Amino acid sequence: MNENFVTVLFIADIFGKPGLNITAQLLPGLREKYQPDLIVANGENGADGKGQNEKVAQQFFDLGIDVVTGGNHIWDNAGVYKVWHKEQHVLRPANYPPGNAGRGSIVVQTKNGVSIGMINLQGRTYMYPIDCPFRAADEILRHLNRKTNIVLIDFHAEATAEKMAFAWYLDGRVSAVIGTHTHVPTADERILPGGTAYITDAGMTGPYDSVIGMKKEIAIKRFMRQIPFHFEPAEGDVRLCAVVIKIDRETGKARHIERLFLS
Repeated sequence: MNENFVTVLFIADIFGKPGLNITAQLLPGLREKYQPDLIVANGENGADGKGQNEKVAQQFFDLGIDVVTGGNHIWDNAGVYKVWHKEQHVLRPANYPPGNAGRGSIVVQTKNGVSIGMINLQGRTYMYPIDCPFRAADEILRHLNRKTNIVLIDFHAEATAEKMAFAWYLDGRVSAVIGTHTHVPTADERILPGGTAYITDAGMTGPYDSVIGMKKEIAIKRFMRQIPFHFEPAEGDVRLCAVVIKIDRETGKARHIERLFLS
């Protein structure tokens, strides 16, 4: 372990039981290889592909995941409200209007005494017209930067342009901007000039013999007939998507980002 760097493992959207099972299978090896100081996973689809609940959140933590982030589907299972009532390490996008349950950011202390900030924000293009994620990031950073210079953001958004603009806006001010939501991993991981690690979408940890996690037969019917059909998670060709980011402890700048796509 290099004491000059902090290593963060971010596991892309863990989709239902298939995603949880492959995470349980591969995470011990990833922990041994990369020795992450912090493990974060997007878990908005952890409960049978829709939302989050107490049982599934505990399974995440039992695997050694330190922080669970969310997105627009985090609200889809009413059990998440019980999670938020007693657990601070399960986040939801911070830029939902005031009065909503849950929290959108946290500072975590690693075992070797490093404070790391984690922020969850959601885009607005082709999504809900919630509060501005750019201004929300500014406000949250005013508070987090008093505690740490290492801050990562899970930016849960649809549009590639919005994700890129958001990353450029925060370049040099945060350690990483990790895009989530589309369930399709992108091959554009990079370190921006100011030292911010970026990827448009980390992808999905779950079944790829599917339409973004859903049984493909059902998805085809929905598109062809234009009426709702019962949602059913797929099961085949399960993969784990993730990124590993190395961050300078002194400066908070990212020095390396690696994309993982494992089966």
